[in-house]
Amino acid sequence: MTQRVYQAWKGSNKFIFGGRVIFGPDARSVPLTVLLILVPVVLFCVFVARHLLHEFSPHNAGYAILVVPILFTIYVFILLSFTSARDPGIVPRNSHPPEEDLRYETTVSADGRQTPCVQIPRTKEVIVNGTTVRVKYCDTCMLYRPPRCSHCSICNNCVERFDHHCPWVGQCIGLRNYRYFFMFVSSATLLCVYVFSMSAFYINIIMEHQRGTVWMAMRESPWAVALMIYCFIALWFVGGLTGFHSYLIGTNQTTYENFRYRPNSRTVAYNRGCANNFMEVFCTKVKPSRNNFRAFVEEEPPRVVTLPTIVTNINKRSAGAEDEIGSRRQKVEDDLDIGDDLMNLSQRCNPAEASNDQPHQTLDIDQLALGVADRAATIRTETRHGSWGRRSGSWDIAADVANSNVRES
Repeated sequence: MTQRVYQAWKGSNKFIFGGRVIFGPDARSVPLTVLLILVPVVLFCVFVARHLLHEFSPHNAGYAILVVPILFTIYVFILLSFTSARDPGIVPRNSHPPEEDLRYETTVSADGRQTPCVQIPRTKEVIVNGTTVRVKYCDTCMLYRPPRCSHCSICNNCVERFDHHCPWVGQCIGLRNYRYFFMFVSSATLLCVYVFSMSAFYINIIMEHQRGTVWMAMRESPWAVALMIYCFIALWFVGGLTGFHSYLIGTNQTTYENFRYRPNSRTVAYNRGCANNFMEVFCTKVKPSRNNFRAFVEEEPPRVVTLPTIVTNINKRSAGAEDEIGSRRQKVEDDLDIGDDLMNLSQRCNPAEASNDQPHQTLDIDQLALGVADRAATIRTETRHGSWGRRSGSWDIAADVANSNVRES
């Protein structure tokens, strides 16, 4: 049965609703983030905002204090879903390395054999805004990462304009969700400021009504004090992130680049000025995803790899060497057949002499045959231990055998 892309996905992501929603492998932290936002807002509405409904000159103006945090919390949750439940900019993997970047080389072993091997350069240089930037090859995804792209070890994916992996949203922060991540963090900061200020305002109203001290007001509304402490601590995190990422946006950097590289040509290549950098993040269209997770997996046809010239030459050389060895063996075999040919020559003696003295000639021929056979055996023995590269015309035994043929004739 044909699988869909999200079912055969090699990354560590988690999918729901048939591949329509994608999370990181640590998506279980998202409910915790929701509780950290929702619980303080509920406590604020119940123990603080409810007592401020009639504390303003228009009798019903206090309802705005209750409505604003509710709407703002919904807005924060929408930004959280846009950040954690969408493709952050994953670069699709290749099923094989790029053939145009392969390098075919040969390695020479100890016995002189040449073995072809395939290598791929670890880095290559590209031009970005007139500046040379070096990009790396990813062994996992089998591709050269685009500029500002990095491989997330948690999600096991290459992400475009990789910023960092946020465990609180359970997703990588990259090209397609960085805008929503910054809006989520900054909105959470504003929500903390609102809850903190309204809680402090409620304590101030209690002091005015009871004409008491701060400690008396704090005893009157302990939940307001707890919300102020909670928001003060949270502001150090979300407020610090908002300020830090505001600086990164103004200089067109990512968190990964800021921590890994010093200010150099890599970061200068992308900086187009503070205003243009903010326009690039917030006023440009979000690129569509490069992955269709609900599509069916297509089987690739068998690939035909054409070996380069160097490998073909090696094959030709090896074939030529085998032909040369075969010719040498053939020459040696021809030399070994000399003894048999000489025996045939000995049998072509004068038939008249054979008829006059048949027993003696027969004896001579038999002796000649034995001598030639012995010599042939000697030739065969010597060829097994002789020089491999000697030619057939250089055997010294051939002259002796020829002289013996003349004497017998």
